[in-house]
Amino acid sequence: MRKSILTLAVLSTLALPSFASATEETAETTAKAPESAWSLTSNVGFVSDYYARGVSQSWHKPAVQGGIDVAHSSGFYAGAWGSSVTPNTFPDATVELDAYAGYNGSIPAVDGLGYSVGAIGYFYPGGSWSKYTYNTAPGVKQTPQGGRWDTYEANFGLSYKWLSAKASVTLGDWYGAEKKTGWDGGTSGTTYLELNAAYPLPWYDLTLVGHIGHLNVAGELNKTYTSSSGQQPSATNESGNPDYTDYKLGLSKAFKIANSEGWNAGVYYVGNTNGSYWGNKGYGGSSFNGSKQAKDLSADRVVVTIGRTF
Repeated sequence: MRKSILTLAVLSTLALPSFASATEETAETTAKAPESAWSLTSNVGFVSDYYARGVSQSWHKPAVQGGIDVAHSSGFYAGAWGSSVTPNTFPDATVELDAYAGYNGSIPAVDGLGYSVGAIGYFYPGGSWSKYTYNTAPGVKQTPQGGRWDTYEANFGLSYKWLSAKASVTLGDWYGAEKKTGWDGGTSGTTYLELNAAYPLPWYDLTLVGHIGHLNVAGELNKTYTSSSGQQPSATNESGNPDYTDYKLGLSKAFKIANSEGWNAGVYYVGNTNGSYWGNKGYGGSSFNGSKQAKDLSADRVVVTIGRTF
């Protein structure tokens, strides 16, 4: 399943009363600045395990996250978001940074029906396939000509009340997967389809959250690949197909602490269906950072989140 942001100032409303003597006509005038068409929000959060599209990005460890968003009353939006990630999955990268922009609109013919179009870039500063090693001698690179992990997507979505659906497609290779990095070809055109629900429950201001998505990568791992250094991409004998269906189900609750508003917490059950590739015996679950370490990054987990929007 992440840059520059324009800083905006919102004018405050100023009321200026004027007073006259009893023999004069009394008048009160109020000067009010026009409401800005722009809004600026920021957010910070903590997750017990950073799962994105059903795959742990933090090696089953906690992650710190945060972002900033700007929106216009016309429907335009843009923002940036970041999270800590593991260099086991993204060698030499410890941070994921996302930059995105798009437009939200409504369809007048159906009350409550909306749409969105946008684009997003996922960036991993310092990370690259050229730094990938798996259980090799020190200094040996298995994909020395590989490019960066950075990935770009276009997306289109529909929403109706508490239901939404979105389709995303990569505008280049999926996380740098191509022939130079041990795949059977380029992976441009990889798709991710998702259906989401956020149903407000009648108790305690709780929201029931549900999600199901499907990843279809436009390529597979080439198990016969040998780099110029004579190294295989991985020692795995498991599936070379990374496709899966992922799921998420849980509860979220908005609350305030004392007079501090904007807080939200959630508990979710997450995972995906492809343990052969993303499991601890598969390619996706192996450490790309030069060790024999492996984990099942698709494992079903209970994830706890807490955050605040400003």
